Amino acid sequence: MALSLNRIRAVNAVAASGSFAAAARLLGISQPAVSQHVRALEKEFGLRLFQRRNGALQATPLCLELCDAAERLAEAEGAATRILTRQNVLAGGHISIGLGNSMPGMALIALFNKRHPTVSISVETGSFEEITKAVIARRVDIGVLPNVPEDGRFRQELLVRQQVVAIVNADSPLAAEECLSCSQLMTVPLIFRTRGSSTQRIVDRAFRSAGLTPVPLLTLDTRDGVYEAVANGIGVGFMWREGTGRTDTIRRIPVREMDRLYDEVVFMPSDEAGAVREAFFASARVFAGTL
Repeated sequence: MALSLNRIRAVNAVAASGSFAAAARLLGISQPAVSQHVRALEKEFGLRLFQRRNGALQATPLCLELCDAAERLAEAEGAATRILTRQNVLAGGHISIGLGNSMPGMALIALFNKRHPTVSISVETGSFEEITKAVIARRVDIGVLPNVPEDGRFRQELLVRQQVVAIVNADSPLAAEECLSCSQLMTVPLIFRTRGSSTQRIVDRAFRSAGLTPVPLLTLDTRDGVYEAVANGIGVGFMWREGTGRTDTIRRIPVREMDRLYDEVVFMPSDEAGAVREAFFASARVFAGTL
């Protein structure tokens, strides 16, 4: 049985206007098409939807119930349309952002909000692996991460170039150093990130290149956790140089084997588009130009 939206719309229009001709004008289709929709439903379900009284079509009680359902369908259809179109409308639009580091992504979000205050924003944080998967699965609209592969899956916009550094408590014996080496770092308790972290991949690669196999005192699943552990004097950790906006006494010291600069980028699937996403990319270009 073909209970299509077009047929329900036709029934609703006839009930509202009192005739096939008036319903056709409301819907912008021909009168025979309206009549066909109504008659087909009546025939398939074996019932009468309208009775003619005083020259007008009057809805039966059953038809009125159907019209109530049609109104709810129209509301749902409108809500679905708003969901599908909100990426193309800045005023009242929405964007979801995946961040691997709080900074510089949060500073970019602040700039975007200043430029487009009517767009609502939701943020998901996680490891490099988690945010990459969220972008691929379209769970978030845009990701902000360092060292994103240039393999054609993503459209990218450069945000900042930065390196991984050691973070050292001011009371650490290494705090006075201007640059560290992996061999020096082997002499102090180390704090690592869990698997899936872009930071940890670079740290692991640096120690391997130095022929060293460190055993961390702590392994934590968030950058903030590593930072707090360092702040509490537990050991030396690692982070992207621009990974936080905090300006406390924690020192950020370059590591000789980690001196390569990596691009932190705004990225999304290459087949995605939309006015809100384009506005975010434009904000990223403005942000990069201020550095």
